[in-house]
Amino acid sequence: MSLAFVFPGQGSQAVGMGRALHEAYPEARAVFEEVDAALGQKLSALIFEGPEDELTLTANAQPALMAVSLAMVRAMEARGVAVSQAAFVAGHSLGEYSALCAAGALTIADTARLLRIRGQAMQAAVPAGEGAMAAILGLEREAVEALCREASAEGGVCEPANDNGGGQIVVSGSAEAVARAVALAPGKGAKRAIPLSVSAPFHCSLMQPAADAMAEALAGAAISAPVVPLVANVIAGPVDEPDEIRRRLVEQVTGQVRWRESVEFLGRAGVTRLVEIGSGKVLAGLTKRIERSIEATSLGTPDDLDRFLAAR
Repeated sequence: MSLAFVFPGQGSQAVGMGRALHEAYPEARAVFEEVDAALGQKLSALIFEGPEDELTLTANAQPALMAVSLAMVRAMEARGVAVSQAAFVAGHSLGEYSALCAAGALTIADTARLLRIRGQAMQAAVPAGEGAMAAILGLEREAVEALCREASAEGGVCEPANDNGGGQIVVSGSAEAVARAVALAPGKGAKRAIPLSVSAPFHCSLMQPAADAMAEALAGAAISAPVVPLVANVIAGPVDEPDEIRRRLVEQVTGQVRWRESVEFLGRAGVTRLVEIGSGKVLAGLTKRIERSIEATSLGTPDDLDRFLAAR
């Protein structure tokens, strides 16, 4: 069996996530303590107790989700499951940082600080209310690209942001252009077009100020070669050289999350089991729609880990 470990992105957060790991495993508890120390903030209290609106803030959600994922990685390691046993790691958007940290390319403290900078920079890149995102359901990527061109022809930005597979592509850009895309989509054959409740238009060219901020932050970050390759969002292919990792992380801020193609790559590379590590089950659900040859599992609690180990 060939394994891939994957790590969730923003939107998977929930108050109380990781609490059971914190209570069950001292190795997991140490992760939360290290993240708290790195940020100079009791982020763990916010993760476990809320309030939800504060946890959902981009600058908090990003390091919080990483902390929960890495707490599970350390619990797995305590039970004899090493990341090096996988063929690849991957992550959805911020999940790439979790994946790289799990694979030894970044320290937990550096990852927490980088994600705090990333979250703040992404939030600050576009004034509140001026950006938007929407999920377009039931159209192929080429049709969504044409829809975006038409929606932005009258001004503004509208670009494909996430190709999540299963006929779901998220578009991102200026509020007026995304609204036009939502209005136009049913006439182009879309099953639905759903505006998303997000705080900024992620993964589009409007995020360039955030990309610049991350280029500066990553230039000073120590990045090692990961123990297994990362399947990078922006190329849907493997990277393992530190300078290329740094470059792809910068490109990712404005670039498309090519998740469907990433999972398809894993299938072609012989991966037969994908394990989502951290909060939620979004990526496992997407995988089942993209590549049915891959068995997908989610590990978010000690009980999940027990079941995973029993089935090995």
